[in-house]
Amino acid sequence: MSRCHADSSRTLLPAGPFLPFGIPLNASLARFLVLSLGFVLAAFCSSFGTDVVTYHNDNNRTGANRAETILTQSNVNSTSFGKLFTLTVDSGVDAQPLYLSALTINGQSHNVLYVVTENDTVYAFDADTGASLWQVSLLQAGETPSDTHGCGQITPTIGITATPVIDRAIGAHGTIYVVAMSNKSSGTYFQRIHAFDVTNGQEQFGGPVAVTAQYPGTADNSQGGFVIFDPGQYAERTGLLLINHTIYTAWTSHCDIRPYTGWVIGYDETTLAQTSVINLTPNGNEGAMWQSGAGLASDGKNIFFLDGNGTFDTTLDSKGFPSMGDYGNAFVKLSTKNNVLSVADYFNQFDTVAQSNADQDLGSGGAMLIPAQKDAAGTLHYLAIGAGKDKKIYIVDRTNMGKFNSVSNNIYQEVDGALGGGCWSMPAYYNNWVYYGPSGAKMKQFKFTNARLSTSATATSATIFTYPGTTPSVSSNGSSSGIVWAVEHTVTSKLRAYKASSIATELYNSNQAANGRDHFGSASHFGTPTIINGKVYVGTTTGVAVFGLLQ
Repeated sequence: MSRCHADSSRTLLPAGPFLPFGIPLNASLARFLVLSLGFVLAAFCSSFGTDVVTYHNDNNRTGANRAETILTQSNVNSTSFGKLFTLTVDSGVDAQPLYLSALTINGQSHNVLYVVTENDTVYAFDADTGASLWQVSLLQAGETPSDTHGCGQITPTIGITATPVIDRAIGAHGTIYVVAMSNKSSGTYFQRIHAFDVTNGQEQFGGPVAVTAQYPGTADNSQGGFVIFDPGQYAERTGLLLINHTIYTAWTSHCDIRPYTGWVIGYDETTLAQTSVINLTPNGNEGAMWQSGAGLASDGKNIFFLDGNGTFDTTLDSKGFPSMGDYGNAFVKLSTKNNVLSVADYFNQFDTVAQSNADQDLGSGGAMLIPAQKDAAGTLHYLAIGAGKDKKIYIVDRTNMGKFNSVSNNIYQEVDGALGGGCWSMPAYYNNWVYYGPSGAKMKQFKFTNARLSTSATATSATIFTYPGTTPSVSSNGSSSGIVWAVEHTVTSKLRAYKASSIATELYNSNQAANGRDHFGSASHFGTPTIINGKVYVGTTTGVAVFGLLQ
């Protein structure tokens, strides 16, 4: 993602019919000015480096940095490339590290790496030297990070789990948005959204703001006709989403410990005021957003995600939507029109109830939006892809997702039997290839041709990735020097790099160099590598391992 703000809702021209000095603004002149300003902005933005300001690099969640000019297929090997240093922090780093290039702090320019921990701490490091620039604790007086609630998925404490999001154009210097969980010895739990100045960690916009919500319904933890958000029952695992000046959060339970339901909540990025709330199981239970840490995906207007096992109403209304508004175990499309969250479309498998009852839901994986695909007739298709525990790949048309049919799955394409394992991870996309890292199986590479995904892998890794599998990321210089990066979760975790055109060819792994030179300990459970400006950043249970060219 480039340095410049990508929020298309920002007004660039005066709202009235005249430009300064009384020049009338007609349609032709407006188009000319928009195009001219676009070229100027593009040139301005290209003069700065590349940033990583959100989970998996962009709101499509492709995981691709296509502006990597330093790391190539020829220099990523154990002779030229390896571990440079380790950033030590106060707890595990489950969120993906984020990055701003050429940021001025105290009069000096730094490339800055932002790291958040399960101890409720935000760190800013010089991304090239590892020097600490600032850090801030999000704990208030008398608070500690949350306990695990008897669930081993986020350990040893729960603080900041979700990948933050950065808007470089908001605030005096730019803002990083973070959600943190904490509690007091009295048993009171807190979820808060924070907005920090990226240069000094100072709280902005009157933050933090406590997360509270209610939604009409009779589901778990309801009273007086409303479902109530209980901060102790949830964790913010799903990466934050920023579109149209709104920060969207999605919430998961602690294991499957009821009572819980499926919440998505939006906040204004400049006031932190709550703008919108929806519950996906308002008259049922469960149906939370897990996604193994993957961020909510968006086309700029709508939000797409996979939710977990939970109530789904098989009785449909006249438009094909669940009669009671319960969407457990669904591939969901939310409209954000007029700052109101509503279900615009969805897909549920024909056997969705049986899958939820067996805990074989979609929600263990993340949803990814596929760049427009052209079929043999030249027709463009706008697709989304997802996979969960049932080892199947589901591809939906974002304009007509398929809804629910009790006999068959009426969707754009379904690929059965090709993954070899369930997905507790997120795919990546690059040059019409899709990369999946299922649990207990080899990483698989598939290809889109004429807007259809290959029904078998075009290439596989030699390595079998044990639970939870792996979430790959991609670096390239445009369409050349493509490299797929993946973390292998073993006792001594490994960073692996593959040729993007065929992941059968491994370029490097961190176990190759003699004397354990590149060993970095245990990667974090949701570990997603960040590749930027010649370096690879990998979150671990104690910090961030930094890899790059050795000379």
